[in-house]
Amino acid sequence: MCTRKSRISDVVYNASNNEYVRTKMITKGTIVLIDATPFRNWYEQFYGQSLAKKGGELAAVSPRRQKVLDTRSKGHKVESRLADLMAGGRVLARISARPGQSGRADGYVLEGAELEFYKKKIDVKKSKK
Repeated sequence: MCTRKSRISDVVYNASNNEYVRTKMITKGTIVLIDATPFRNWYEQFYGQSLAKKGGELAAVSPRRQKVLDTRSKGHKVESRLADLMAGGRVLARISARPGQSGRADGYVLEGAELEFYKKKIDVKKSKK
């Protein structure tokens, strides 16, 4: 997909220790909520399709640009769970590298089977409270 800088808004799951979620400690493998705006903007610019809740209209483009967008979006579909999260403004991501003291944490957006797995884990934790 793409690489974008995004803000971490919350720690929602950590397999190693539940105390890390309570204290908002970020380690490798932590599941966090991040701002979806940079990814949604990239998607709308690259594919020319809106991921907004209300299905907002995108700006008019030239016929040549529209042809490029149609070629890119042909056969391309975002899974419904990820689209719902994007429309809500936050997506789940997994930290893939050990975060350092510089304030940088590398990770990737969850999708597919991995998104469903962690979504179930988070729902089970919320139901226990």
